[in-house]
Amino acid sequence: MCENCKKKPYFITTAIAYTSGKPHIGNTYEIVLTDAIARYKRQQGYDVFFQTGTDEHGQKIEEKARDAGITPKQFVDNVASVVRKNFDMMNTSYDYFIRTTDEQHEKQVQKIFKKLYDQGDIYLGHYEGKYCTACESFFTESQLVDGKCPDCGGDVHDAKEEAYFFKLSKYQDRLIKHIEDHPEFIQPVSRKNEMMNNFLKPGLQDLCVSRTSFTWSIPVDFDPKHVVYVWIDALTNYITGLGYDADGNHGELYKKYWPADLHLIGKDIVRFHTIYWPIMLMALDIPLPKQVFGHPWLLQGESKMSKSKGNVIYADDLVDIFGVDAVRYFVLHEIPYDNDGSITWDLLVERINSDLANVLGNLVNRTIAMSNKYFGGIVENKNVCEDVDQELKDLALAMPAKSIAKMDEFKASNALDEIFNLLRRTNKYIDETMPWALAKEEDKQDRLATVLNNLVEGICIGASLLESFMPETTGKILTQLNAPKREYEELETFGLYPSGNKVTEKPEILFARLDVKEVLEKVEAMKEEEKTEETVEVKEEEKTEETVEIKEEEKTEEAAEEKEEAPVIDIEAKEEVTFDDFMKMQFQVGEIIACEEVKKSKKLLCSQVKIGSQVKQIVSGIKSNYKPEDMVGKKVMVLVNLKPAKLAGIVSEGMILCAEGFDGELALMTPDKDMPAGAEIC
Repeated sequence: MCENCKKKPYFITTAIAYTSGKPHIGNTYEIVLTDAIARYKRQQGYDVFFQTGTDEHGQKIEEKARDAGITPKQFVDNVASVVRKNFDMMNTSYDYFIRTTDEQHEKQVQKIFKKLYDQGDIYLGHYEGKYCTACESFFTESQLVDGKCPDCGGDVHDAKEEAYFFKLSKYQDRLIKHIEDHPEFIQPVSRKNEMMNNFLKPGLQDLCVSRTSFTWSIPVDFDPKHVVYVWIDALTNYITGLGYDADGNHGELYKKYWPADLHLIGKDIVRFHTIYWPIMLMALDIPLPKQVFGHPWLLQGESKMSKSKGNVIYADDLVDIFGVDAVRYFVLHEIPYDNDGSITWDLLVERINSDLANVLGNLVNRTIAMSNKYFGGIVENKNVCEDVDQELKDLALAMPAKSIAKMDEFKASNALDEIFNLLRRTNKYIDETMPWALAKEEDKQDRLATVLNNLVEGICIGASLLESFMPETTGKILTQLNAPKREYEELETFGLYPSGNKVTEKPEILFARLDVKEVLEKVEAMKEEEKTEETVEVKEEEKTEETVEIKEEEKTEEAAEEKEEAPVIDIEAKEEVTFDDFMKMQFQVGEIIACEEVKKSKKLLCSQVKIGSQVKQIVSGIKSNYKPEDMVGKKVMVLVNLKPAKLAGIVSEGMILCAEGFDGELALMTPDKDMPAGAEIC
């Protein structure tokens, strides 16, 4: 245990989860990483307070509740329960789960708002601009990206309303100085540079902090037609959860733990936590948090997870197949410090088989099996050493400091690599010493005992450090070895395993090897089950509709049946492809900005197609159905990663998708809504 750390307060938080729906594994990654850091700090001796929770107000929730036919409070109660169960399932050790609908939180938000208004930091005005309902944010025309919301890429609409504003500009220079004086405040450095160069140095606009266009939020008590907007509501959870009181009657937790040591949040909300939040604290004369870390995202393959894309993976589905600690290991290992990570079912199986089954599980199982086979489970240190032992000992003693140093920088992936380097070296030690050969020689029994003792010792050191990342697995390993958990200062010594202890007679397989085909079959079965459940839900909803509506639908269906069926086209089926084959193809929306006939060709048109920020040249055999001038301005579906090929001597860099009807008639496949060039087709 770190003597300087002993009983020193350490306050760590996640961002609070928005209660619009069930969190996916990308959302869940945040609390798993925070939990790993919190457990690590506790191992060091810190007095940790770990807070998480849910953000439960806003227009989006009001609309979702209305669509569901329930009150907003009922809606958020349901979702908050799902979120909490998700966090508990992942074995996260949070100390407090705050909800922004908690009475004490709402009361303090009102008092904070009034305090800021009374001292002149909040004033009444009007807001006019482009409004994104999904993000609940106004934007200027210049802030939009291709006419869309710069944060989520969704649609915006013109909006104007009376609103209260917070004077961000008043504190701008003070915040810039704080960031310059405290380079550790925003991490990674790339996020700090983004905030300074893109927002602070160009100059801050005052922040809208109230709304009149919806009601599901905390009322402004001195002007009830207004509700407190998300910023002051959601961000202040970090202090209200500790018992902050705007009147100065703070709770003991606030006195003990504030300022926060670490806010761990997603990279997409760094601006709110490193600009809006610290300025609010400055206005309230409250110390700023010591550090804000904006973690990267966990992508599904190469894409951000989205329900609309159908690529969402949920934590409970992963846990059902792989178990909690396997999922924890994967997300902590696969996301680098400052780059997005990727999750696929194939990659999960590969990582579990290679790291958890082959390296960790096999090492523990082999060691226990050999201890039982050769010595009836008794592990003794006979101190018959050879040169090969020292390399293992040196690595085992050097590894903890390396792993701890990585965790001090929140580099969980690198910290895990250090631990698994030791486990791999320990496996190699078995091959080097060949216990099965030693067992055959009577005069080598003490040497064999020493080898097995060294193996157990190496495993104990690795398992003790694994606790922050895989707490259940650490417990299982140490229980099977009949070994106590090591404190951090004990990791500086090799040879602390109690000589004469007996390992378990029946070792548990920690991680079994998985067959990727079987896993994918389970995934497909799971998806089908979800589809069935959704269908049942839809049918149940239909049962609740008015009888008149049902009869009208029946009449419509009968009329449709009486009509002559439209002609169809049957074509010969091609060989089935796997989902992986399909995922290799990249489809995007393209905008045709120029088009001309290909000379000496009766069929071909050459189009310049804008896809995102780049332009591709695509040759298509559609001249019989489309004139070049008719093509310009059309939004089309494009296969963008098709290998370039020459058609009539012209390079074609993709394929424009068409449907072929009777007599070879062609029709461009176009989106039924106006989508930006580059939008992914999924």
